[in-house]
Amino acid sequence: MSYKEKKVIGIGIASELTGLSERQIRYYEERKLIYPDRSKGGTRKYSFADVERLVDIANKMEDGMQTFEIRKEEMKKSDVRNKMLRGQLNAAFKMRK
Repeated sequence: MSYKEKKVIGIGIASELTGLSERQIRYYEERKLIYPDRSKGGTRKYSFADVERLVDIANKMEDGMQTFEIRKEEMKKSDVRNKMLRGQLNAAFKMRK
């Protein structure tokens, strides 16, 4: 796991790094746009990749996108990536659908 993916940043620091309020960050989590880990005590932990994602979400919201549109866009990217990976695996193992 790269340093960008390690969930070590608390919500307060994520707020400072992104310029978002803690409430906005929690809202994005509620809308399933970001997925922080939780410590044993229940504290949210974010990665640097999550911080970048939060900035991207905030920029899209500022441009007028709705949370459901952002989530839908992310799902499309995920579907394309999964299809590409499946194709690469099939080619590597010479499998066909």
